Amino acid sequence: MSDKLKIRITSPGPKKILSCDGGGILGLISVEILAKLEADLRIQYKKPDLVLADWFDFVCGTSTGAMIAACISTGMSMDTIRKFYVDGGNQMFDKAFIIKRLYYSYNDEPLAETLKKELNQALGYEYSKGKPLATLGDEGLRTLLMVVLRNHNTDSPWPVWNNPDAKYNLRSRADCNLNLPLWQVVRASTAAPTFFPPEIITLGSGKQFLFLDGGTTTYNNPSFLAFQMATAAPYHVNWKTGVDQLLMVSVGTGLSAKIQPELDASELTIFDHAKNIPSALMNAASAGWDMTCRTIGACRFGPSIDREFGDMVQTRDESQSNWTGNKQFTYVRYDPEVTQSALNTLGLNDVKAEKIQVMDSVKHIQDIQRVGVAYAKKYVTLNHLSPFDSQPL
Repeated sequence: MSDKLKIRITSPGPKKILSCDGGGILGLISVEILAKLEADLRIQYKKPDLVLADWFDFVCGTSTGAMIAACISTGMSMDTIRKFYVDGGNQMFDKAFIIKRLYYSYNDEPLAETLKKELNQALGYEYSKGKPLATLGDEGLRTLLMVVLRNHNTDSPWPVWNNPDAKYNLRSRADCNLNLPLWQVVRASTAAPTFFPPEIITLGSGKQFLFLDGGTTTYNNPSFLAFQMATAAPYHVNWKTGVDQLLMVSVGTGLSAKIQPELDASELTIFDHAKNIPSALMNAASAGWDMTCRTIGACRFGPSIDREFGDMVQTRDESQSNWTGNKQFTYVRYDPEVTQSALNTLGLNDVKAEKIQVMDSVKHIQDIQRVGVAYAKKYVTLNHLSPFDSQPL
């Protein structure tokens, strides 16, 4: 980690966190939302080359969100990240490529190669086989970076980050996580079952673990986990809380309820459970963390979660709090509803909702982009980020 980044982490003053959900190729929705945010910040600061790494202090993500977060932390622009998704989406997320992957040697399949190339080149490494690869502790990373993995051996979530003061990042440890290849950490977070084989990571101690997609933990939405790691004493960051001290921008990949009104009890076979329970648990966990953030944080924007909880959006008049405790941070949640009625409201009547509700919908990349662009144009504004949007860089 560079001295500049360490100063950024430890210096007093307000801090800003970006959290990116998992969701396969639907991460392109998040990319377009963040592209609008980056463009607005460039205008606000009169800096045409500004990138989100200049503005956010801590970037985190799960699965496809881990790729976005890592790319941002290296200093990539959203235009570059968009190209990464559009050009490589077919190979990265299409189930049709599973058979082809059987012909690749371990860690040489397309996603692994793409991550090695893009992340290492962004950090100034000349990428070719045999050359050194950037690590999680690379000095070129411009933000605090955290990605969520699932350790299949221990059946537990593993949030891995580049905080030099974290317990498992101490350089004196043989298994120091900062020595892990950056591409491999990101690849492990994206190892979605049925899409990619598990990622095998060997620690410096020689111990090996199998990792699967971080989205198969309860942290497909890692926003509250990021807040916890930024503020809880065991993680050794200790940022100050408060609505004027900490900002959390959380970006999803589209939400839609899977309603089956005609479902009969006799149809609930073991195969139905195997197909639907994992996604049901992931969606419930994601919504649960969103609700937690809106409860303890002052939510400035976000869609309604359910008919009872509503959206919990709060004005800046703190005397009108919707919680009995003190709000710990300012919170913004961008997550488009991708039902047909919601798409129609965005003027996308020709986009079929069922085509953009699954993580491997690579044949509809352009429509996924259009959803992100239309949503961002209608809803994303720096007004939601006030007063953080006017702070000096």
